Amino acid sequence: MTVPTILRLKIDRFRGLKAIDWSPSPGLNLILGGGDVGKTTILDAIALLLSPVNPANLPDTDFYGREIEPGFSIEAVLSLPATIGIHTQLKPSWPWDWTGTDAIAPSLEGDAPVDSKPVYRVRVRGTEDLELYYEIIQPDGTADHFPVSLRRQIGLVRLGGDDRNDRDLRLVQGSALDRLLSDKGLRSRMASTLADHAIKDELADSAKASLADLDKAFAARSLPSGLDLQITGGQGASIASMVGLTAQRGAMTLPLASWGAGTRRLSALAIAEQNQSETPITVVDEVERGLEPYRQRVLMDKLQEMATQAFVTTHSPATISAATKATLWYVDHEGHIGAIKGKVTEQHRARDPELFLSRIAIVAEGATECGAVRSLVGRALGGALAPHGVHVCDGGGHESTLGLLQALAKSGLRFGGFVDEEGKHADSWATLKSHLGALLFRWEKGCIEEEIVTAAADNQLDQLIIDPSGEKTGTRLYTLAMRLGIETKDLASIRAAAGGGLRPLILEAALGKVPAGKEDDKKSYKSQSQAWFKTVAGGRELIDKMFALGLWPGFRPRLLPFCNAVRDAVGLDGLSDLSA
Repeated sequence: MTVPTILRLKIDRFRGLKAIDWSPSPGLNLILGGGDVGKTTILDAIALLLSPVNPANLPDTDFYGREIEPGFSIEAVLSLPATIGIHTQLKPSWPWDWTGTDAIAPSLEGDAPVDSKPVYRVRVRGTEDLELYYEIIQPDGTADHFPVSLRRQIGLVRLGGDDRNDRDLRLVQGSALDRLLSDKGLRSRMASTLADHAIKDELADSAKASLADLDKAFAARSLPSGLDLQITGGQGASIASMVGLTAQRGAMTLPLASWGAGTRRLSALAIAEQNQSETPITVVDEVERGLEPYRQRVLMDKLQEMATQAFVTTHSPATISAATKATLWYVDHEGHIGAIKGKVTEQHRARDPELFLSRIAIVAEGATECGAVRSLVGRALGGALAPHGVHVCDGGGHESTLGLLQALAKSGLRFGGFVDEEGKHADSWATLKSHLGALLFRWEKGCIEEEIVTAAADNQLDQLIIDPSGEKTGTRLYTLAMRLGIETKDLASIRAAAGGGLRPLILEAALGKVPAGKEDDKKSYKSQSQAWFKTVAGGRELIDKMFALGLWPGFRPRLLPFCNAVRDAVGLDGLSDLSA
């Protein structure tokens, strides 16, 4: 069965989105990303384009940068079933040909592209006069009116993040409940019934006297007289919109719109399901709102079973894990939207869903790099990373990190990266660098341990051995003594035995290198790195010691651009330096 489907959506200068050109999937589209990147704005754009009513107000905040002169535009290419009746209006609309990626004007010779299908282009424009123009764009370049009646036929179920009086639970014109009951004469019958009630008789005596005085004043001025009080229609809420579903809770009957957010959302979807002849497009902002994890899974299962197209935003790992049939999209800090695809992203989605729920994510090569990035970026941001929407993810090794960053870059998204130089895949890393710019940091040679240990002066090597917590210092001395083949494990004895080779000895232990001829004890030697810096805490320690030992000025030209790229991603100005 053909259902209304958005094949392509273009948003220009609407609220915080300067430009988006997106081809969503026909089923469930789960939109991820950090706060204030534009996820809700995308849903609001769809809702405005297909609004079943003509919005009364258009605030200047709907315009990008509050610049109203250029206006804004929301345009969609729609696939519509014949039952919608777009081609049977008083002034029929003509279809375009869909190529699979774009809508093109039909050939005059009738040679349509292979496997093409008819589609329609619709648009809503906000003008500098703070007015909305709803249009159907014809293949000849002209634009006809996109009427409310047609938008209601297409149908939209909208579950917002902060709706207290959900329109689909009330008899608002065009709501799911209104479409379900489909009683066009109800409003007039309600008005007649309510008009039979003598409201004036319920007034207090003083109020009756005031109304009588007003009637006399009207008559004296030759205005309509015989004033009374009755229910009347007018601008704003209609009589019918005051009518909504109620339900029993114990001995009480309560409006369904006053129940919990989760219950209201599930109820609105249930109403939409009962519209058997309709398949409305559904938009749900923050699907987890008011729902426990098990009910989030229930709702996601329901959305994935429906034959309709749906657009959902979330910040919930439970929702992400339940969206097994959905297409996942990520909105980055620059307002780009891209699909999250591929085996490597699926693995990280299951292991670290916060990677796709942050404003800017930084994929670090391993545990050491995670700790280093958190310490370094924390200094650049002046505190914790979380309030700025920055998340650091363990890429799980050099190859895995490369694959993950390539998959994300292929989607057109911009993440950060912090990796070693292992002398492999030079072309791939160069391509990523051209895409990510300063957000990708790679050491010029080797890894962070090599860089810091090499930069330290001879008289500072003791400080690298000392664990600031005091827990690992003894173990570190033991690993050095073991490699030297001496029994004594004090620092003076180790320095004397190592001679001028203390620096490479520290590096070998810190990296877990296996000495020649010791292959049989490989596991023991490799595990020594855990006592040094191959942990998140070890990465933090390296950055802290880089500043404490006065090594930062030598690293500043390389690391500060990365720090400022992260600051820029969260909307902060760049720094000229970092404090120790």
